[in-house]
Amino acid sequence: MAVAKRATQGALLASMLLAGIVQAQQPAPAAVPVPAPGPVPAPTTPPAADDMPVVAAPAQGDVTTLGEVRALKPEDDQPLDLYRFKNPLKAENNRFSRNWSEPPSPEQVSMAGGYIMMGVVKGVMAAAKGVNKLTGGPDQIQSAIARPPPELSAEQQRRALQFCAQQDGCGAPPEK
Repeated sequence: MAVAKRATQGALLASMLLAGIVQAQQPAPAAVPVPAPGPVPAPTTPPAADDMPVVAAPAQGDVTTLGEVRALKPEDDQPLDLYRFKNPLKAENNRFSRNWSEPPSPEQVSMAGGYIMMGVVKGVMAAAKGVNKLTGGPDQIQSAIARPPPELSAEQQRRALQFCAQQDGCGAPPEK
């Protein structure tokens, strides 16, 4: 079995690609010969191309056209929102979409040390998650719980107002 050199393979691939492009740009034939309906006796010689009926494009009267279509200008008070179309079909989550994550970009791979290092880190994280599950420990990453905003008591509010009155208002901090 002979193996072609890389240059030969490249030239062959380029010529096949060029031939495919040329064939794709050739116009389609306007009429297709169709055999005549009914019983056809077995000819002793093949029929000539002129003997076969030709199917032509439909007559101009058979073509249906749409009526006039007018584009309506959007109202001035309504801003143009290119993303207002919402898909009416909602796809349910299935076993594949729950575990799906987008593959990393080449930049993310290079910043993480390469594919091998990313695999090692993912394996270590899976092992740590399994150990945490076995020991009953808390998750390593926990969601944040926001505390309520601080509120001053009545005494603290009275003292703050008294301090502001001494400073001639609290617009700006006092200069030293």
